[in-house]
Order: sequence, then C-alpha cells, then structure tokens
Amino acid sequence: MEIKYKKAVCYSGYRAGQSPVTGIVPAREQILEDLLLLRKAGFEYLRMYEPNEHARKTLELIREHRLPFSVMVGIDPRAEYDNPGCPWRKKEKTAVELEENRVYNTEQIRKLARLSAEFQEYFLAVSIGNENRPDWGSDLVTEERLIEFADDLRARTGLPVTYCEGAGEWRFLERLVAHLDFISIHSYPLWNRTGLSAALEMNQRDYRAVSEKYPDKQVIFTECGWATECNHSMDESQVGEEQQAEYLTELTAWAEKERIPVFVFEAFDEPWKGGAAPDEPEKHWGIFREDRTGKRFLLQGNMSGKEERKSQEKTGEDSSGRTG
Repeated sequence: MEIKYKKAVCYSGYRAGQSPVTGIVPAREQILEDLLLLRKAGFEYLRMYEPNEHARKTLELIREHRLPFSVMVGIDPRAEYDNPGCPWRKKEKTAVELEENRVYNTEQIRKLARLSAEFQEYFLAVSIGNENRPDWGSDLVTEERLIEFADDLRARTGLPVTYCEGAGEWRFLERLVAHLDFISIHSYPLWNRTGLSAALEMNQRDYRAVSEKYPDKQVIFTECGWATECNHSMDESQVGEEQQAEYLTELTAWAEKERIPVFVFEAFDEPWKGGAAPDEPEKHWGIFREDRTGKRFLLQGNMSGKEERKSQEKTGEDSSGRTG
C-alpha cells in the first residue's frame, strides 16, 4: 500500500475555552467553518489525534456535506511506565495510575476501531500513538505494547496502520516497523535550534535517514511546522509569520516535487496548549490564527479566514459548496 501525495494538515480545532483535557470540544458550526477554510486552502488529508467527540463531529460533517477529505485518526496513549527523565515530571506515577492508563489505552484502540468502522470510507489510515518512545517523554509505552496496538488495530479495522514519532527515534524501532504499513516521522528544525537557512536541509536529512534504514517502508511526515510566537525556549530571531511562510513554502514545494506526503503542523493556533504565558510557542504553530484569520503563509497563495467568509457572503455559497 502507499499513501498518495496530497496536501495534508494536522487538525485540532480547539478554540479559547475549549480543550481535550476538559472535554469541551468545538461546536458543529465551528468545525464546519474550519473544514471549509481548510478545503479552500487546498488540503485533502487531515490528521486528528484521538477518537473522541471532536473527531466524530468532524467525520459526521465531512459525510454530511460531502467534503473531499480523508482523515488519519490516532490514539494518544497515556504513560504505562514512569519516566524520571521527563523534564516536566512533577511526581512519580503510582502503580494504580499506570494500570489505569494501560486499561485506558486498550479501550482507545477499540474506540478507534469502532469509529473507523462507522466512517471507514473517510479514513486514510489509523495511528497507534504519538511520540511515546523518546527518553524525554511523559507518556511512554513500551515497543512491545505498540506492536500489540498495531496488530490489534489492523485485525479490527483492515486499514493501513502507522505510528507517529520523532525522526531520531526510528533507529531504535526495528521490531515495531515490521508491524506497520508505513512510517510517520516528525521533524522540527525550530525545536532543534536549526535556523531557517538550514531548516529544509534538516527535514531532508531526517527523511533520508529513516528511508535508507527502512527501504521497504514508505516514509511520510505527520508533523512539520514553524511557530510564529515564542518565549525563551526558542531563538526568537527565527520565529514569526514571515519565517513560517518562508519555511513552509520551501518545505511544501520540495514535498510536492518529490511526492512525499507532509502533514503541516498545524491548522489553527490553540490557546489551551502549553503554559499560561501568551507567548508559549505551543500555542502558535497554526497557519490560521485562533480567530480563523490566515497568517502570511496562507496569504501568499490562499484566502485568509476573513476573505473566505466575505467570499461566501458575496456568492451565497452554503456549507456544502452549493450556491442558493
């Protein structure tokens, strides 16, 4: 099997006051607004991170309005063992907590299988996790458990199965790779203190390293992006809308030429992420702002959110793309 090249983006539509932690998810009309903006921007693949109510509403709206999206949905596993090396670890996880997490993760696999059975024609693939192997992580599970997840999910769904992880971790995951249909890597120059001038080269180097190690598996990017605001955790001289636009323009041009699927991280700024400080970079990876106006990257070749809404008002286009 092969994931064909199409424009792809990570979609998590949580706005101010909403969060997957609290369970307050976007309303249907908000999700529909997002989907129309992403369609206008030319995206055809969406990546979502949990088989939760947000994902369900998104799939329902794609079906209802016949929107041209294929969706990759994964699970976001909780820690099954404690990691004293995690920089933000506050206390040791108890045996009871870890066992509860193990039960939760197993149920998430089953929940994802049920969701995919209901909306199978709109699924691109399923993922068994998200960055659950690095030595700095807070939500670690063993490679053996990831293998268990992969085999279980394939048996339940029949869909292509992948795992999403930082490019550098794949050298340690030979046993898991044998149980996957394709490999999904994350590559972040900004987090690695790599400047704009060398950013694409780093992505290309990551891609080559994983592809050469596993020549029989397709490799795609499921996260690549550039923040537009930051604090001291990044080189502030490298961060901003102009830099994001330059980086993503180069990255997406290379990916299109080479026909390598790249999920841009991410669609919209998410205020719930990171700490309380407004300049926390985790909040500012979107190519749209939280108010759904487009940043510079979109303005170079696509409509902004405001322009999209004005266009609909002028043409009378409804949510399905029909004119009335």
